[in-house]
Amino acid sequence: MAKYRKLGKTSSQRKALLRNQVTALINNGRIITTEARAKEVQKIADGLVALAVKEKDNFETVKVTAKVARKDKDGKRVKEVVDGKKVTVFDEVEKEIKKDLPSRLHARRKMLAVLYPVTEVPTTNAGKKRNTKEVDLVAKLFDEIAPKYTSRNGGYTRIIKIGQRKGDGAMEVVLELV
Repeated sequence: MAKYRKLGKTSSQRKALLRNQVTALINNGRIITTEARAKEVQKIADGLVALAVKEKDNFETVKVTAKVARKDKDGKRVKEVVDGKKVTVFDEVEKEIKKDLPSRLHARRKMLAVLYPVTEVPTTNAGKKRNTKEVDLVAKLFDEIAPKYTSRNGGYTRIIKIGQRKGDGAMEVVLELV
């Protein structure tokens, strides 16, 4: 008996497809796909959420002083002339950061092995690189998704059948985070 569905793809194609769908599910909260794919994605997504729930409070806060470039009203760096060269002016700022403990760091790296990087583009500048933001899905898992599921023991996703696809008759489902 097989431990997973092959989905009619080579191993590299299958891994890429599943990673892509898990990333979309975590980013958007729900996806529409076929039943066989949804069952495979559900296994992976439930594992990631369970890992996030287990390690969500496993960090310590540390105060750090950092050099930050001073910016003017337009958001551009302030420069001053020193010895005939233009040099950026830096200010020292004290910040509080979360420092992962070893088990949470390991969990973070396991999640990053599955999730693809996601870039969010504002709708006004579609197709342009300006004002794009890198979405930190691991932080979203730890900070937003995991606190919702602390009282739950598994079953973090739900599959709802929505009927057959018109082209090939495959059963389509909505896979969503509960």
